[in-house]
Amino acid sequence: MSNKNILALLIVLVALPAFADTPELNPAHPERYVVQKGDTLWDISGKFLVDPWLWPEIWQVNPQVVNPHLIYPGDVISLTYEEGRPILRVERGEPTAPTVTRAEVGRDVKLSPTIRSTKRAKAIPTIPLDAIQQFLSRPLVLTEDQLAALPYVVSSYEQHLIAGAGNTIYVRGLTDDGQTHYGVYRKGRALQNPGAPANEILGYEVLHVADGVLQRYGDPATLFIPRSNREILVGDRLIPIAEEGELSTVFMPHAPQTEVDGNIISVIDGVSQIGQYQVVVLNVGQSNGVDVGTVLRVYQSGQVVRDYGGKPQEDEKSDRIHFEHEPAPVDSLLSNVFNDLRDTARDFVNIGERGAVPVELPEEPAGVLMVFRTFDQISYALIMAATTPIHIYDSVRNP
Repeated sequence: MSNKNILALLIVLVALPAFADTPELNPAHPERYVVQKGDTLWDISGKFLVDPWLWPEIWQVNPQVVNPHLIYPGDVISLTYEEGRPILRVERGEPTAPTVTRAEVGRDVKLSPTIRSTKRAKAIPTIPLDAIQQFLSRPLVLTEDQLAALPYVVSSYEQHLIAGAGNTIYVRGLTDDGQTHYGVYRKGRALQNPGAPANEILGYEVLHVADGVLQRYGDPATLFIPRSNREILVGDRLIPIAEEGELSTVFMPHAPQTEVDGNIISVIDGVSQIGQYQVVVLNVGQSNGVDVGTVLRVYQSGQVVRDYGGKPQEDEKSDRIHFEHEPAPVDSLLSNVFNDLRDTARDFVNIGERGAVPVELPEEPAGVLMVFRTFDQISYALIMAATTPIHIYDSVRNP
């Protein structure tokens, strides 16, 4: 981890007490835990705390260890108490001791003082980075005006309708500023607030299509495509790779400093039910006080039921239509199908006459997410825990 990232982490840690909460211990917490390869800080914190994002509140700075917030496989996390307050401490794992081969046993071996250098394993991440890696270095949300201002693909070599890796494309709108490497992108889905009119768009998802290298500047300019994720189409846009940047992978989970009330408006890969470690898009961003590391609780939208005003629902058997030869199998089957169709028609046509009114039940907690990338009105978050299936338009608020 670079000094820049470590400095950013320490700055966040200093700021955390301003919005600290009282942590609650996990009833099944261990007294000590040995860090394993593949662990994350979130997972380890969940072993000790009900709310894993509150781990800095019980972390004891160990003066014998440089930056104790960087945890490595083999380190031992132990739970102690100071004046009744729970404290987490870290004990650094010992380097592997020199081994003696079987051939050396039973004979004199000359030992001389040497300097051994043991390279420490990479520190474990806060969250599983492989779930979000593709979203850390590529622009993801742009407005209509931003898209319109970008250079665009006008054709490909020999005027093929599509192009890919190994092909040459022609681009208009490039400026001769010395930039040679570009990312090719395509306008994706429009992102909107729930129930918003079609013309009220927060931004567009922008899909990374390919990478291009400038071969000859001009109007149009010529670019070679060394790699691609999907076919390049006329109208695809270009962004200089230097402007894409590399975002920090240092995440410090924390509750927002202001009241946040938003919704999940999209899910990557378009699944209908959202679970742990899936990436979602929120309709809240930097302008709403959301920053990288913000933790929000997800609330499942209240289900709608029918209220009959306290009247008992009709007995399904009282007006059931029976076929002549029931309980013969064929007549029983026909009777079930006919009655099901009749009951469904009643629900749609006669619901008003039966006095039923729709009632929305209260929202229920469904999970926890953490924001890992933000824009002005949009942010991308990773579902860290899901107690029930999460859906598009579920609410997100302060934990």
